[in-house]
Amino acid sequence: MSQALQLRVSDRETTGGGASRALRRQGLIPGILYGENAAPVSVCVDPRDVEKGLHGSGFFTTVFDLTIGGKKERALVKDVQFHPVTDAPIHVDLLRVGKESRIKVFVPFVFENRAMSPGLKQGGTLTPAMRGIEVVCGAGNIPHQITVDLTGAEVNARITTSDLVLPEGVRLADVRQEGHTVANIMPPKVRRGAASA
Repeated sequence: MSQALQLRVSDRETTGGGASRALRRQGLIPGILYGENAAPVSVCVDPRDVEKGLHGSGFFTTVFDLTIGGKKERALVKDVQFHPVTDAPIHVDLLRVGKESRIKVFVPFVFENRAMSPGLKQGGTLTPAMRGIEVVCGAGNIPHQITVDLTGAEVNARITTSDLVLPEGVRLADVRQEGHTVANIMPPKVRRGAASA
């Protein structure tokens, strides 16, 4: 059983580029906590928690309980910036969420029931067109993933956002994405000479 994600965060008094570089030399990641009509707070984040979260699932869809400067906060990891050369995380943006907050969040797709797809059984190829989609939902019911059911999907099937079954209280963030292609079942590739054998 995998350990639950955690995010160890503390407040920091100094800000600016020099202070951020000093924090990174100490092995910490600078960040900012903002939102909910409250003043932004400069923070530093334990890089072990960020690395673990980035290599796992649910990092951007988990509401973390934090204690910053003696105050309890709830926040979502909104963005992580990376070093252009080393690709190491160098800054974390945290979005405050309240009990009644409705937030926009990107949720990844997970394709299930591949064995129940006639198209894939016949040698077809699943070709995703989207990794996931932005949804709007309450802070207390953020889905960690959206399931795309491939049951019955034939060759040349086109699965769209209209086919998705979203959890209760979750809706697409952009109604213009209604009907957009999520994935296709492409026909099997015909090997040359196979037909003339």
